[in-house]
Amino acid sequence: MSSGRIKKPVTRRGRRALDAREPKTIENPKKTLIMEGRKCSHEIRQALKDMNLFKKPLVSLMRRNNDVTMFEDATPLEQLAKSNDCHLFMFGSSSKKRPNNLIFGRIYDEQILDMVEFGIKQYKSLQDFKSEKISAFVKPVIVFNGYKWKLTEELRRIRSLLLDMFHIDDVSTIRLQGLEHVLSFTITEDLTILMRSYRIMLKKSGQRTPRIELSEMGPSMDLTIRRTKLASDDLYKTAMKQPAILKVAKRKNISRDELGNVHGRVHVGKQDINVLQTRKMKGLKKTAEERKADRVKRKQGKAAAAAAGAADSDGNGSDGEGDDGGMDVDSDE
Repeated sequence: MSSGRIKKPVTRRGRRALDAREPKTIENPKKTLIMEGRKCSHEIRQALKDMNLFKKPLVSLMRRNNDVTMFEDATPLEQLAKSNDCHLFMFGSSSKKRPNNLIFGRIYDEQILDMVEFGIKQYKSLQDFKSEKISAFVKPVIVFNGYKWKLTEELRRIRSLLLDMFHIDDVSTIRLQGLEHVLSFTITEDLTILMRSYRIMLKKSGQRTPRIELSEMGPSMDLTIRRTKLASDDLYKTAMKQPAILKVAKRKNISRDELGNVHGRVHVGKQDINVLQTRKMKGLKKTAEERKADRVKRKQGKAAAAAAGAADSDGNGSDGEGDDGGMDVDSDE
C-alpha cells in the first residue's frame, strides 16, 4: 500500500537535479532522446547516429533496442524521457509494413504533445560526403523552402516540430564567422520533404563582405509523411504560452513607416509661461544686433527724457516771473 507521500531528495546532488527540472522563465536548451526500436535497418541506425552527432551534447542515446509501439502505447517512452529530462525524441524502427521508419516528437507536461512518423525513401550519411565537417555545438541556420508549408494546419505543425527539433538556443547577436551550418527542408508537390545539410564557406570577394558558398556535407534524406498524432488546439496553445514577463509591452503613440523609421506622438499639457525660467536659456538670449539696438533705444530714450525735462524747467521759470510781476503791480495799486 502506497502512502502517497512525496519523497524528498536527501543529497545535494538530488536537490540540484530537481531544481534543474523545475519550470523557469527562460528554459534551458531542450535535450533529445534517441532510441532504436525492436528491429532497425542499417539506414535507420546510421541516421540516428548522424542525428546524435548533430545534437551533441544535448542528447541522450539509448544503446539497446526497445520494444515500443509509439502510436499504440507510448508510456515507456514517456517514462524514459522523464528520467533522462528530455523534451524531444527520435525513434527509429523498421518492419515489413513500414520499412525505414523514423518518428520525431516532442513532450509537454511529461506527455507526448506532437508526433510525426516519416518514411526514409533515400538516405546518404555523413560518411558518404567527403567534404569538411562542422565543429560541435554549432547553431544551424534553418531554412524552409516551398509554399506548401503554410497550406494546412498539419504541415504548419510539422514545420514547427522540425524547427523545434533542430533548434539549439536563442541568440540576440551573431558574428559572420559563427555561421557554419545550414539545414534546408524543401517540400515538393507530392509532399515529400527533402532534408539537406550544407557547410558554409566564406571566400574572398575583394570587398569587405565575403563571398558565400555552400558545400553539401550530409546527411541527406528524403522523407515521406506517414502517420501523425497532433495535439488539440487548446493543448497546443497552452504549451506555446509564454510568461507575462517575457512579453514585450506595447508602446503607445509609437509607429513605424515603410522604411522602418520610428515616429512618436508627444502630448504636452497646458503650460504657464510666466513661471518658466528663461534667464539661462541659450535659445532665448538676444543676439549682438538686438543688444546694440536696445542700447541705442535706451540712449535715445534717455536723451528724449532729458530734453523733455529741460523744456519743463524752462516753462516753469517763465510762469513764475509773470506771477511775480502781477503781484508787484497789485501791491503798487
